[in-house]
Amino acid sequence: MAPRRIAASFSAAFLLLLPAVASGGLSSYFGTKSRYEEVNPHLVQDPLSLGPTVAGSRLPAPCTPLQLRAVLRHGTRYPTTGQIRRLGELHARLLRRPAAAAAACPAAADLAAWQMWYEESLDGRLAPQGRRDMEHLARRLAARFPALFASRHRLVLASSSKHRCLQSGDAFRRGLGPSLSLSGHEIEIEVNDSLMRFFDHCAKFVALVEENEAAMCQVNAFKEGPEMKEVLEKVASALCLPVEELNADLVQVAFLTCSYELAIKNVTSPWCLLFSEEDAKVLEYLNDLKQYWKRGYGYDINSRSSCILFQDIFQHLDKVVEESKSSKPISSPLIVQVGHAETLQPLLALMGFFRDAEPLKANNYIRQMHRKFRSGQIVPYAANLVFVLYHCDQVKTPKEEYQVQMLLNEKLMLFHHSNETISTYADLKDYYKDILENCHFKEECELPKVNITAVDEL
Repeated sequence: MAPRRIAASFSAAFLLLLPAVASGGLSSYFGTKSRYEEVNPHLVQDPLSLGPTVAGSRLPAPCTPLQLRAVLRHGTRYPTTGQIRRLGELHARLLRRPAAAAAACPAAADLAAWQMWYEESLDGRLAPQGRRDMEHLARRLAARFPALFASRHRLVLASSSKHRCLQSGDAFRRGLGPSLSLSGHEIEIEVNDSLMRFFDHCAKFVALVEENEAAMCQVNAFKEGPEMKEVLEKVASALCLPVEELNADLVQVAFLTCSYELAIKNVTSPWCLLFSEEDAKVLEYLNDLKQYWKRGYGYDINSRSSCILFQDIFQHLDKVVEESKSSKPISSPLIVQVGHAETLQPLLALMGFFRDAEPLKANNYIRQMHRKFRSGQIVPYAANLVFVLYHCDQVKTPKEEYQVQMLLNEKLMLFHHSNETISTYADLKDYYKDILENCHFKEECELPKVNITAVDEL
């Protein structure tokens, strides 16, 4: 697993397209709208670099990779229709201001002159940068695990039904080159929403969290709290607008437009000039609060609904172990599935990663300044969770012959049960025994038979 350098010929054409600005130091706080380069800064200079060698990242020499199972978030996307409408509403308010008021506010004048180029038809679709995100990721994974990707004609590729995920899957496939065609036919992308959008199929989650305003009480309280009030007043002052004309959602969409302009167009948007780094930290916390209560540790059903995906991962790993023990060819050495931040975040919570001792709440912003749960570091665009199963020669290796590693965003993760980056497969299964044996999607997702609130039930 020693990192390799890939020939730079492919990257040369895109080098000028890569982010070269930091949007005034705000880019570390864009949450789920963060560029992948925020977690791997070395990719700014070379999108095909595997980065610095990490001590302890190599397996013992007699270990051979048998399977790579990757769950990916789609690449950089355009804003959704709702976000575009809110931005259009805010921009229209600036255009309606009297000329005298506009002259007194240079920031507002700059934003009024900004061209509103987002159209509702873009609605969350994959941006050109998103295709590059996936192509580059595919090439880096192939360089990191050449033995597995040598058999890439046996790639199993699945995706959410969303257009941005299907296009991401296609870009990943094309990043591996033309040899991925078999008998003149391209490998097809299987649509599998039951795994990639399990949250849509979980009635309990949909009713008690997704569609229940009460479940977001901490998010709503923070929107009305002192930290957001201060940001609101500062933005209203910068725009020379009455503070009553703004709310947390409009301010947040202005901040996210700063993030979109950087991720999609590689520019520092005039929208960025409305915010200081302290403002950005507050708005990041607002984003993280939503992720925590809707996709993370806020309610058990958020993570428990992902057990269908977690169990599927281990069922395929089990199959590889059986095939290996029987000296059969590995039927699926490469399984790549493309979903959403909402796919990965619950799965990581189910496994216990990035959990803080104290829950994220509206009233503990200061105490959570150094929290583990930072969505931009966990699930930026093109985020990826990779399981790699190895067979190790027992004559030369004292541990069990089947071992596993996990990488998040191409960085090795420490297992909870060992605090190491390598685990025997048996130990890993034993650690997650309860989830593997007792987390049943149908039962977990059944709605309670009595009419209760999300807070009562969850």
